[in-house]
Amino acid sequence: MRILLLTSLTMIAFASNSILNRVALLHGDIDAVAFGVVRLCAGAAILAVLVLLRDRKLVLGGPGRGVGVTSLIVYIFGFSMAYDSLDAGLGALILFGLVQITMFAGALITGERPSTRRWLGAGVAFGGLFWLLWPGHAAAPSLWHASLMAIAGVAWGVYSLNGRGTSDALGATAANFVISAAIALFGAGLLAGLHDGIQIASATVFGLSMAVLAGAVTSGLGYSLWYTVLPHLKGSTAAVTQLTVPVIAIVGGGILLSETVTLRLIVAALLVLGGVFLAVTSRR
Repeated sequence: MRILLLTSLTMIAFASNSILNRVALLHGDIDAVAFGVVRLCAGAAILAVLVLLRDRKLVLGGPGRGVGVTSLIVYIFGFSMAYDSLDAGLGALILFGLVQITMFAGALITGERPSTRRWLGAGVAFGGLFWLLWPGHAAAPSLWHASLMAIAGVAWGVYSLNGRGTSDALGATAANFVISAAIALFGAGLLAGLHDGIQIASATVFGLSMAVLAGAVTSGLGYSLWYTVLPHLKGSTAAVTQLTVPVIAIVGGGILLSETVTLRLIVAALLVLGGVFLAVTSRR
């Protein structure tokens, strides 16, 4: 029961990232890039504290660090900028679908030979996304913002593949966040000196608090909680539990942000999540 509760809290935290990002940008309380910078810094702070309390040191180097930092930065800012337009649930579904497709492609590249069941599941999931994003229908999202979220999904998939071999996932994530936050702060300062495109100072208290909450709680503490429960879950169980994240985001966006949940979105979600379920579970 304890593991079930902690797993449920983790999935709610992951889905909340979409809701917090969208609500912060919805009325211009903070711009997308500033949200990403603050989220990274808040996440870096809480993760560094957790690792220092555990180990009394934080190791910033290590194998795969360059790939981890680069993919994390691309994910954070692609995610934030996509929510200038996308609804929370729609964004979460695109992100989740591309993460799973990227990890499937990564398995192929590394020499795995997926079963027919996995091929079928990946095809159904990809088809659901393709149909949802096909331009021309009334509910079609902004192609630019959908593309940004797709890039974020690919980046998070690469981040996940890069970190699969690490023996200390929490320590590696903390190091990636700390380095990424330093780079983001430097970049924000550089761009602010050139023009007024990044306006952290003009953000409202509400916008800043949403970014801090997304970084420190739903990202930093969320990842820490996930790495706590992950050893207690089977691989397929861990994958299937993540199917709830887009569903929670869709429901949360509908309730908290009054986002329209269309029949097309529901059908697409069933196709994407059903395809992933088929791909990550065995016939038994």
